[in-house]
Amino acid sequence: MSGTSGNTSQRVRDWAESGVPALTGYADGPPLIPPGTAATTARRHTDRIAEVTGGRVRLDGARLLSERAAFTGFGRDGTTSAGGHCRLLPTLDGWAAVSCARPDDPVLLGALVCREIGDDPWPPVTEWLRTHSGAELAERAELLGVAAAPLVPAAVTAVPPLSPRPVDGLRVIDFSALWAGPLCAHLLGLAGARVIKVETPTRPDGARRGDPGFYRLLHAGHESVVLDPGDPAQRDALADLVASADIVIEASRPRALAGFGLAAQAFADAGGTWISITAHGRASNRIGFGDDIAAGAGLVARAGDGTPLFVGDAIADPLTGLAAAVLAMSAPADGSGRLWDIAMSSVVAATLDPDSGAEPADESQIIAPSRREAIGEAPGSGRDTAAVLAELGRRMP
Repeated sequence: MSGTSGNTSQRVRDWAESGVPALTGYADGPPLIPPGTAATTARRHTDRIAEVTGGRVRLDGARLLSERAAFTGFGRDGTTSAGGHCRLLPTLDGWAAVSCARPDDPVLLGALVCREIGDDPWPPVTEWLRTHSGAELAERAELLGVAAAPLVPAAVTAVPPLSPRPVDGLRVIDFSALWAGPLCAHLLGLAGARVIKVETPTRPDGARRGDPGFYRLLHAGHESVVLDPGDPAQRDALADLVASADIVIEASRPRALAGFGLAAQAFADAGGTWISITAHGRASNRIGFGDDIAAGAGLVARAGDGTPLFVGDAIADPLTGLAAAVLAMSAPADGSGRLWDIAMSSVVAATLDPDSGAEPADESQIIAPSRREAIGEAPGSGRDTAAVLAELGRRMP
């Protein structure tokens, strides 16, 4: 999953063709070529996927990094993320990325700064950060479940040598939501795997409320199951469904999965592949979204005065989804199962190059974000629950 500096002109060309520079910089300023090798790394991932699938899946990984913006119309906005839910703000000792994307986030941010914040959380959060360190922010954010991070380079996790394995015909159970995990599942589906998306009645995928075209792209051709782990019969059905899988994808903290009665390591010990995507690794209770994770890990452009600017649109998500798909299409040399602990911050950090920085782009060479067309329709929530349970010898509770 690690990137290398490679040839500078190649790095710049990959960024220019990715669509990401169009989403990087100030709204009233020129697009910027970001630092690092994320676009080049993304292309290497899709080259690997094409190789493993015998050419069945041929995509441009660099272009996938900006694909959502082609559906939503997002643009660059400097210290405000393309989607508008995250901001880069100065702290007592540096800068931090803070997200306010969920309905409950304003209340949580009020708890973070210990005051009522009203309809607009940003003025009090900005004021609080100016007198508190990044470390204080990280500690309080973890305690409260706030998606926020100081801009501190993240650690890179080494990946052992891998052997490619085809996934055609394998069963994938996808518990993930939003972008990273669903992109991984989408790529596995294109490679011939059967993908079954699993949601709970109280926690549907938040992306269902987003752009319908983008949701359709990532979920077309998949099946949808809705089960309530709080109901004993449905909890048992959930366990049977997982036991029937070859690959499981999830993006939850381990304690949440334990509440579902699911054991990732036991699944891997039995020979399965478990893809665990978290903001900062399974040992961490910190949460995060694509924008604050990427910026916190160090992937930011810098304005002339040193102000950090967002790179792309939630770029940690597609970059992680690509990396996760490569791992899912791989296996240890001895053919055993594997629990992949994929920290999004580490995936981003692996693409950073200390010798490269942001630079103004030649606008004539910048390609705008582009979209692929979905193949088929995305299933309605729970559409396939009864049919999938019937395959397992169970009736819908």
